[in-house]
Amino acid sequence: MNIIFFHPSFNSEEWIQGIQARLPDANVRKWVHGDNAPADYALVWLPPYEMLSNRPEIKGIFALGAGVDAILKQELKKPGTLPAGVPLIRLEDTGMSQQMQEYATAAVLHYFRRMDEYKQYQGQRQWKPLAPHNRKEFVIGVLGAGILGRSVIGKLREFDFNVCCWSRTPKQIYDVESFYGKEQLNDFISECKVLINILPETPETRGILNLSLFSQLKAGSYVINIARGGQVVEQDLLVAIDKGYIAGATLDVFVEEPLSNLHPFWTHPRINVTPHIAANTIPDPAMDIICENIRRMENGEQPTGIVDMTRGY
Repeated sequence: MNIIFFHPSFNSEEWIQGIQARLPDANVRKWVHGDNAPADYALVWLPPYEMLSNRPEIKGIFALGAGVDAILKQELKKPGTLPAGVPLIRLEDTGMSQQMQEYATAAVLHYFRRMDEYKQYQGQRQWKPLAPHNRKEFVIGVLGAGILGRSVIGKLREFDFNVCCWSRTPKQIYDVESFYGKEQLNDFISECKVLINILPETPETRGILNLSLFSQLKAGSYVINIARGGQVVEQDLLVAIDKGYIAGATLDVFVEEPLSNLHPFWTHPRINVTPHIAANTIPDPAMDIICENIRRMENGEQPTGIVDMTRGY
């Protein structure tokens, strides 16, 4: 069995050794330009066109991340980057759920305990205790109810927050009001004091966080985006803050990354910026899942995490 690996920033030796240890009979190598030797599986992130385009024999392509929108965009720009008919398999968790829980909970508590306002008062040297938010009215809406979304919802419910969710199709989550489909999106948004976005990026979700949506939130709401930067219309967010629709935003992802030094988000007093760190791929659990999926495929079984190319996730 031959496995090729390519990632522009990961430690390739760590991954090659880790995969080799888990699959002793495999030949694992770092792919370099000009490598046309046989390959049964590929572990990739942003693969160059020539890496996979002429490999009709390959059995599976493993994306080294939960989101595959960047890889699918490559295919749209240059068809053939992904061999036709070969399954693309994404990482479904591998430690990302806990990281998403931590990030989302920290951001929610920051706003619930009014730390954003106290920070403003600190700058003004004002000693000004504030009445806490009403927990029942502090409704948290989660856009996206897949594995990561449900994980975040579960953690927030442990704090006894009132949580609802929206997804493309109906979901059944205990003690959580579930909305679904375009026809229920407005009803969902009108419930929210905090909006957390964990949707995959698809043509349907691109630009979904726009002025029209922001205007339907409860006045003075909060937005937390830990999904994809392209889902936020950035100028609309600034306008929504100016109009009072939004009291604060915590953003981990952006249309262009790294964020330009001149971008207004850096200095905006109502916006918190982090450099796309809400959830990173953790090597050991990721390699465990990838290798288990390879074993399944070698045994003629279905792997988990196959991407529906028509939906984009």
